[in-house]
Amino acid sequence: MDKALTKNIDETRGPLDYQGYVAAGGYASVAKAMEMAPRDMMALIKEAGLGGRGGAGFNTGLKWSFIPEPDGGPRYLVVNADEMEPGTFKDRLLMEQDPHLLIEGVIASAWALQATTAYIFLRGEYTDAEELLLTAIDEAYANGMLGTSVNGSDYRLELYLHTSAGRYICGEETALINALEGQRATPRAKPPFPQVSGLWGRPTLVNNVETICNIPSIVLNGVDWFKQQGLGEEAGSKMFGISGRVNNPGCWELPLGTTFRTLLEDYAGGMREGYSLKAFLPGGGSTDFLMPEHLDVPMSYSEVGKLGSRLGTALVMVLDDKTCPIGCIHNLIKFFSHESCGWCTPCRDGLPWVEHMLLEIEQGRGKREYLDILKEMTGYMGPGKTFCALAPGAMAPLQSGLKHFMAEFEQHIDEQCCPYKHDHQLQRSA
Repeated sequence: MDKALTKNIDETRGPLDYQGYVAAGGYASVAKAMEMAPRDMMALIKEAGLGGRGGAGFNTGLKWSFIPEPDGGPRYLVVNADEMEPGTFKDRLLMEQDPHLLIEGVIASAWALQATTAYIFLRGEYTDAEELLLTAIDEAYANGMLGTSVNGSDYRLELYLHTSAGRYICGEETALINALEGQRATPRAKPPFPQVSGLWGRPTLVNNVETICNIPSIVLNGVDWFKQQGLGEEAGSKMFGISGRVNNPGCWELPLGTTFRTLLEDYAGGMREGYSLKAFLPGGGSTDFLMPEHLDVPMSYSEVGKLGSRLGTALVMVLDDKTCPIGCIHNLIKFFSHESCGWCTPCRDGLPWVEHMLLEIEQGRGKREYLDILKEMTGYMGPGKTFCALAPGAMAPLQSGLKHFMAEFEQHIDEQCCPYKHDHQLQRSA
């Protein structure tokens, strides 16, 4: 596999400056993109099969194609860099280690969309990425890659970095647009979709950092090359990461279709001594648990979907045998409850109630009837029952946890304590 995303990354030195990036072949895709008609470039990305890397996996070129023809008014490209999914840190790696790759992707993508203004909507806590991106943007302006004459052409593109106030809901594209406009970060009703009426009522495309970083290599190398980078039917490489009690937590660029076992054993070095794998979340905190018997499943959107979960951001969160699964689920639900924008009743009122019941169970005050209520709540906040996908995502670890860890739930209630904490106390007293 050719490293399209991480070829310039060397953690022993900082990111490449503009001259170093150009010497490594950077910004070559801009000239090639601008030789194509915008709709032809959209068709290229669509045919390549680049799935959105923010979690949904929807065909990027198809999403682009929904934008109407230019009418002389402004059009916008917005990069979603508000990476707040629990356990996810791939976009931070790309922005901190190769900021010019993102800028090159923005320019090529903006040309396809005929956008004259682009924004990078950055998570507020990513202060290192902010500093590095601002420096890289200044370098791109100084060398004629941004501004009134992109790469010596008559195409104009202004790029701005916007730091978020810091809410998980800003990862939802219409809430992000509201926040960018200075409004409360709540999702919008769809339709109209942002491609038709987005930022300030104008056609807008919102794409994830990793998605945009794939654009230069597709433009330069073509459809067949990109499809060959994957191991199965899904094209390209992907940033895969892992966290938890493994020997070597981190993030790597691997072909789509690599198995979970390869990620865990060959790259993360397996579980730490004294711990074994109990379960794992395959793509951040808002995905359903998978079990050890799923380790040989390919990491692709379709294959993970067949198991009733989602590949999501492809950052695996490992649950070991000495960590309480109910405590883990409670911690996630507490986060999602705190991050609810409060716009719709099921999410605003349902998540705090679920968090309360899980706390009661974890602290030894749970009742058997709570389990039926929790199951019921996963339905009330399931897909299609709320204004956006925050609550359904929050229900994913809970609904799968009730399926796989029912014995642990019942043990908490019957023994009126967390058996994992009780075991730790016995070990310490011994």
